[in-house]
Amino acid sequence: MALTRADGPLSAAAPATVNYRIDGPAHKLLMHPFPRRVRAEVAGRTVLDTRGGVLVHETNLLPRLYVPEEDIDQTLFVPSDHSTHCPFKGDAGYRTLRVGDRVFENALWAYPDPLPDAKWLAGYASLYWEAADAWFDEDEQVFAHLTDPYTRVDVRPTSRHVQVLAGDTLVAESHQPLVLNETGLPARWYLSREDVRVPLEPTATRTRCPYKGEASYWSVRLPDGRELTDAAWAYPNPLPESARIAGRLSFLHDGLTVLVDGEPA
Repeated sequence: MALTRADGPLSAAAPATVNYRIDGPAHKLLMHPFPRRVRAEVAGRTVLDTRGGVLVHETNLLPRLYVPEEDIDQTLFVPSDHSTHCPFKGDAGYRTLRVGDRVFENALWAYPDPLPDAKWLAGYASLYWEAADAWFDEDEQVFAHLTDPYTRVDVRPTSRHVQVLAGDTLVAESHQPLVLNETGLPARWYLSREDVRVPLEPTATRTRCPYKGEASYWSVRLPDGRELTDAAWAYPNPLPESARIAGRLSFLHDGLTVLVDGEPA
C-alpha cells in the first residue's frame, strides 16, 4: 500500500514534495522477495508451500504473492482455456484447482512468456486468495492478504479532544482517545465504551484486517429513532501489533461527523 497506492512513490499520483523524479512508465512494477514461509490449504490439503515467494507491487493494486512453480502441488491444477492480457506483464494463462469434489475455476495464473520489462515473472505463478480455505504466514493463519513490508500500523494515546456527532446529537466524546495511523489511510480515533452517549446495537457484520484482526460492528441508535447501520466497529481480540485498541470503538458513517480539537478529522 505504501509504495503503489494512495500517494506512495510508485502510485499513479506520486507526491510532489520530493527533490527527485522517477523516470519510467506511469504504471510501475516492483518485485522483491517475501522472506517467510507461506502455505495455502484447501479442504485440509496443502496446495502451495513456499519459502521462495515474492511480492509484486503494481501501481494502484495491493501487493500480490507469486511463488515458484515448483512450490505448487501441480497434481491439483489442470490447464484452463481462460487467458488474459496485461499491457505491462504480458499474456497470462490460467489453471483450475481441483481438490476432491472442490473445484475453483481459473484459480491460478502465470506469465510463461512475460514481456521484457517483467521477464522476472517467468517461472512464478499466483493463486487467488479466495481460492484457498486458509493461508499461513509461517505457522500463523492470516486473513484478507499478506502484510505489506512497506505498511505499518502505529497506535498512540493522546489528549486531543475527539467528538462524534450526528447533526447536533453528541454520539461520543473523549479527551483520552487512541489514534491509529495505518500507512496510506486516514487516522482513525478509538474511544472507550464509556465515551459513547447513545445506544449501540450489535450487527452480524465482520471484517478482517491483516494488521488489526477481526472487527465486529455496531449500529448507532439516535434519540430521534434513526439507526446508522455499522457506524461503529471494534477489534475485541486484535493482533499483537494493534493490541492497544482492544475493545475500543471507532466511528465512520455518512451520517456522522468526527471532530478532533473542533476540526473535521
